[in-house]
Amino acid sequence: MEKRKRLKIIIISDGTGETATTISRAVMTQFKGRDVYFTRYKSIRTSEQIDAIFSEAAVHHDLIIYTLVSVELREYIAEVARIKHVRTLDLLGPALTTFSNYFDQEPNREPGLLHQVNDAYYKRVEAMEFTLNHDDGRNLKSLHLADVILVGISRTSKTPLSLYLSLNGLKVTNVPLVLGTKLPDELFKIDQRKIFALTIEPEALKQIRKNRLSRLGAENITGDYANESKVLEELEWANAIFKENKRWPVFNVTDKALEETAAEIMRLINMRKNNIFKQNKDD
Repeated sequence: MEKRKRLKIIIISDGTGETATTISRAVMTQFKGRDVYFTRYKSIRTSEQIDAIFSEAAVHHDLIIYTLVSVELREYIAEVARIKHVRTLDLLGPALTTFSNYFDQEPNREPGLLHQVNDAYYKRVEAMEFTLNHDDGRNLKSLHLADVILVGISRTSKTPLSLYLSLNGLKVTNVPLVLGTKLPDELFKIDQRKIFALTIEPEALKQIRKNRLSRLGAENITGDYANESKVLEELEWANAIFKENKRWPVFNVTDKALEETAAEIMRLINMRKNNIFKQNKDD
């Protein structure tokens, strides 16, 4: 039996080429038994780059699939393909034209935007995974990798606030403060500007803890968890620790939405970044 020739599909993109590759592989699932391999050319910006790619494709009769936002480069490819008799498929051009007509607006034609969007998405996913793996004081050996470290006693919104901040691409660790328990050594070995303290008014904390016991069906169980004097003792102990560590900004979460506290923390982080940038610029 005659051996089938192995075919090559060339991907040309002004970004990463992921879109074209994904679509091409999806199409190839409908052609079983075809021996095909892909070659990808990323960040294509010039006609000279296109000439070099087409010189090879013309010799081997390869198929070229491209996603380019530049009208000039797409037109150039169409012309070179006609001259060199190379088969091509423009995946992005027709879509851009259709959307442009529908919106009655010209596209930005800025290369690599999808790659930027994907980078932001993957950064958020990575931040969320980190945050989930570092909830409630877990994995303290990698505490130095966190962007934000939240400290506070039980029911001061550490976990939900951590998750909310991670949606903004921040890697967050939350460390519970437990009365009578020594704070972890790792907390004092990292950049203290990463640490943000959470506190709450005693009456509000007592009510939150009572509500939690009620949800768990344990409201009749006696203990210190929602006891007024113990709640006050815990808060006074935690606030004393915060006063000793003056580099930890303290946020009172009483009657505040997560968004509000998160915005305050992010505002402080951005302000610090801007100050560092300004200092470096002045130097």
